[in-house]
Amino acid sequence: MNFLLTITLLILSNIFMTVAWYGHLRFMDRPLWVVVIASWGIAFFEYCLQVPANRFGYHALTAYELKTLQEVITLTVFIVFAQLYLGEQLRPKHLAGFILLTVAAWMVFQDRYGLEW
Repeated sequence: MNFLLTITLLILSNIFMTVAWYGHLRFMDRPLWVVVIASWGIAFFEYCLQVPANRFGYHALTAYELKTLQEVITLTVFIVFAQLYLGEQLRPKHLAGFILLTVAAWMVFQDRYGLEW
């Protein structure tokens, strides 16, 4: 239960984080101070989800595993956001980088499945 709750909260928190960090890029005409304040307001909700996700998840995962899971979720959310909201294309080099990060994540988690090296 905690693992599923952790993943759900991490996904939701990363949606808020991505919007806070990159959503303003479509509004380059707005003053920087306005988008900074707006981003802080959005990021508050990210923290309201991220902190409980880490607290709940720490019962089942190590801190290294939590951080790795968060990074994979962050990149996945960002890819969807960049394509749908910013209209950017996912290029082969981006996909290759994502695959390498996925391999890195597997290396962090692989000992849970009897594959320790």
